[in-house]
Amino acid sequence: MKGLIQRVSEASVTVDNERIGVIQTGLVLLLGVEREDDASAARKLCRRILTYRVFPDEQGRMNRSLTDTGGALLVVPQFTLAADTASGTRAGFSRAASPESAETLYQLFVAEAKASLGGEHVAEGRFGADMQVQLINDGPVTFLLEV
Repeated sequence: MKGLIQRVSEASVTVDNERIGVIQTGLVLLLGVEREDDASAARKLCRRILTYRVFPDEQGRMNRSLTDTGGALLVVPQFTLAADTASGTRAGFSRAASPESAETLYQLFVAEAKASLGGEHVAEGRFGADMQVQLINDGPVTFLLEV
């Protein structure tokens, strides 16, 4: 399971001209699910993302996590993160989980995040939809986390 996080000052996701998720200060997470991923991986990645220190402390060092700051999380399912791009000029998707498995693990991840942060601090995209994601990357700060 892969999560690309970006520290943002604001972000939103739109589907069919409807804004379905909006956050202010926090993280945007692009979440990729691979074949071998399971519920344990989803829970582990969720804990790691919520506690990953990307926000500045009083000295300006990245020593504070989303949990520490009370910031928000926008979770966007991102099928293409599971791509094999090691060679050639076109991505392969043999590593990606089936849509059914990926959606189940995506929903589990979102539920875990809401249980930890509170539902009002978690927004989400729509699995399988064509989404437009807008964000203002703060820093910029971007990390790829894998479990």
